[in-house]
Amino acid sequence: MYQMRAVVLRTLGDPDVLRAEEVPDPHPDPGEAVVRLRAAALNHRDVWIRTGRYAGIKLPVILGSDGAGEVVETGANVDPAWCGRAVIIDPSFNWGDDERVQGPAFQILGLPRDGTYAELVRVPADALHDKPPHLSFEEAAAVPLASVTAYRALVTRAQVASGEDVVVTGIGGGVATCALLIGTRLGATVYVTSGSEAKIEAARRHGAAGGVSYHDPEWPKALIAQIGDRPDVVIDGAGGDTFNKALDLVKPGGRVVSYGATLGPVQGLEIRRIFWKQLNVLGSTMGTRRDFAAMLRLYADGLQPIVDTVLPLDQAAEAHRRMEEGQQFGKIVLRI
Repeated sequence: MYQMRAVVLRTLGDPDVLRAEEVPDPHPDPGEAVVRLRAAALNHRDVWIRTGRYAGIKLPVILGSDGAGEVVETGANVDPAWCGRAVIIDPSFNWGDDERVQGPAFQILGLPRDGTYAELVRVPADALHDKPPHLSFEEAAAVPLASVTAYRALVTRAQVASGEDVVVTGIGGGVATCALLIGTRLGATVYVTSGSEAKIEAARRHGAAGGVSYHDPEWPKALIAQIGDRPDVVIDGAGGDTFNKALDLVKPGGRVVSYGATLGPVQGLEIRRIFWKQLNVLGSTMGTRRDFAAMLRLYADGLQPIVDTVLPLDQAAEAHRRMEEGQQFGKIVLRI
């Protein structure tokens, strides 16, 4: 039996629990393929699983939702022409028949199914997409989860139009940076918030029209002054008090999209802001196969993801430490 290198999470804890080891190679069932990974990328989901802050944790598991590589084996009922092709993996499985919401069988690669912190990964063949040739494997691995989440929030849910003003909270993280890139590509004028002036400046270099520090308790007023009006849309992954301020910030009849809650629950939610301002408050999680394909076309047309750091697979623990420190701007990638 052949053995591959993989980082297997066997116990919850600090980053040092992540160690590379040898495990049996995966082989495809009918309808599946095996990809030899060249790169994988981190998501906050990986940290939440490692630290026991995620539902349905079952150990051991190989973490990692994002990956790019080459198909090396196909199962029954899969076109063997996939073999040898460079691919990006869609990390959403079993969305279901309703495009509006994921079904009860929905899963994300990296738990419970073994993920991409490995030399090989087994995935359903319908999760395979050709890698845009202008992207390196490290860049391609930076695309999937964050970009499909950003695309669904912006396009499928908020239906952002060219010329609209969009605020993206917490710039620097994967989804937020992808929302900046995709929003500007769609013709929106994007503004950002961050606790770091360096990240705000980096966002400007990547197309943001402006930004403010969320350490200023009056940051919504500061943004309104920059924009010259209230924004049409706020894309928020923070929750907590940031979500309350997003409701205050957005213009009457505007849209607030929530895709996460890194700051925890919203205390003292002011319902009046929602009904009196006629707001559309929208939840968004990951994306359908259709969302993923539409998002990937933007990258095929030349969009370039933002990669913060590339480390070897054996340094997965160091990659997790960097993510927990929150200093990154863009995606943290593991080279395999």
